Amino acid sequence: MDEETRTLSPQERRDWLRLIRSENVGPRTFARLLERFGSAAAALQALPDLARRGGRARPIKVCPADVASAELEAAESLGAVALARCEPGYPRWLAAVEDSPPILYARGNSSLLTRPMVAMVGARNASANGRALARRLAAELGRAGLVVASGLARGIDAAAHEGGLATGTVAAMAGGIDVIYPPENTGLYDKVVAMGCAVSEMPPGTQPQASHFPRRNRIVSGLSLGVVVVEASLKSGSLITARLAAEQGREVFAVPGHPMDPRASGPNDLIRNGAQLTETAGDVLAVLSDLLRRPLAEGRKDGYRAAAAPPDESELARARAQVMDCLGPTPVAVDVLIRETALSPAVVSMVLLELELAGRLERLPGQSVALLS
Repeated sequence: MDEETRTLSPQERRDWLRLIRSENVGPRTFARLLERFGSAAAALQALPDLARRGGRARPIKVCPADVASAELEAAESLGAVALARCEPGYPRWLAAVEDSPPILYARGNSSLLTRPMVAMVGARNASANGRALARRLAAELGRAGLVVASGLARGIDAAAHEGGLATGTVAAMAGGIDVIYPPENTGLYDKVVAMGCAVSEMPPGTQPQASHFPRRNRIVSGLSLGVVVVEASLKSGSLITARLAAEQGREVFAVPGHPMDPRASGPNDLIRNGAQLTETAGDVLAVLSDLLRRPLAEGRKDGYRAAAAPPDESELARARAQVMDCLGPTPVAVDVLIRETALSPAVVSMVLLELELAGRLERLPGQSVALLS
């Protein structure tokens, strides 16, 4: 076991959950807090002061211990386990993603999460041929040793899960681990839990909202070595998943289609822009087999030690003014901030963390930040 991989105590698990459920704390902020303070317990104590120093007028809402305990008990009553990102049972490909969930609920055969996966996504209004192809590809990829991941949506997602049931499939949920969407896939969900595994970062009982689906998509791609797109329009959520996969350093595969079919426009455009043209499971395996022989590029780990003592308040006060002078609604790279202010990365990081917790800063792709209006 990697020395940075460890199993949390019940108290630590509750503290992790409290931290990620606290106001203005997302996966990236969670990681920066652990890097700075060394433990979730220490970060929880620091939250109110950090938010105040960042300019927040009212107290930040810190998740109460009894609320976190109740959430963990609700998951346990469903037969779900709460996996922390630093633990050996957490999917290691997902752990390598910068904004992976600190806590992931798993219901079913959670041992599947430690196996190599390939994701398959596509149109909800899929054609009969598209669904049949997705089932066949999933079954063949499963027989080759890959777990098939998808999002439990109707159409291609459902067909991919059906094809992967016999060998292992993982469904990433947009809502709580017990909230099935769409409801018509209740029977399929029951089979996935019985033969595969369902995962979610949301509290049990959470009804899926529109904003939850892109977050779910980054879990689908993050779980996997690559994403196969079978039928999708140019504005499909499946293309969001493909884009996320590319950003995460994963392979993108696309099944070509007839140019007169609007469901082919997404995959055809992906191929035009460099995705792997895919007609058979062999096309996928030829690429992924090579990746499986290479060591995974390790992402951030959560076995943190506390960072060095923070700068004194007078130094931070001067730094805040300098950083704020460089910030605005237009995104700016963090590296540019460091260069323009001539401040140390640690000082800039602390000021940005304060602003985040105050709800005044937005983190954007490409290591950029912008002030919120």
